[in-house]
Amino acid sequence: MKTGIIVIIVLVLLGFFGCSKYNGLVKKDEVVQKAWGNVETQYQRRADLVDNLVSTVKGSANFEQETLTRVIEARAKATSVQINANDLTPEKIQQFQQAQGELGGALSRLLVSVEKYPELRTTEQFQTLMAQLEGTENRIAVSRNDFNGAVNEFNSSVRTFPNNIIAGLGGFSAKGYFKAAEGSDKAPKVDFGK
Repeated sequence: MKTGIIVIIVLVLLGFFGCSKYNGLVKKDEVVQKAWGNVETQYQRRADLVDNLVSTVKGSANFEQETLTRVIEARAKATSVQINANDLTPEKIQQFQQAQGELGGALSRLLVSVEKYPELRTTEQFQTLMAQLEGTENRIAVSRNDFNGAVNEFNSSVRTFPNNIIAGLGGFSAKGYFKAAEGSDKAPKVDFGK
């Protein structure tokens, strides 16, 4: 009889321990999902600004239509890639990052083209949009860093013992990180001679 009571007490304690670990993983998963939502919000802000930027640039006579078309197409592609916060695999994040990288590249080409139009660069609306775009890029970097921090904490919990047992039973798996774009390890070449 005494042994049965001890076994029940041990099982109840293990149940409380398991529930506590499970609830901790749920809270960390929610932090990751919130951080992902913040990342998406900042990318959406950039996509919204792109429309205004393109409209402003379109107003400039003789602007390269091909450049504008590429920016518009890249924006459409970037906003079409949607990832569920519950499915943040490295492959999905890479797909999202690639679409956003294409938009960033198209914006860079647009800004290089703008250099040929000094009257456009001096307009107040264009300068305001550029300041907002720069601020948004900074916010994206901060959001991505916060997301990677939340993923790091979550992944550490999911992979350590005894949480890994509870994580396996609860269906939790490691999340993917944002990584540097391919080729970003090489310094850009700047040539003012041209």
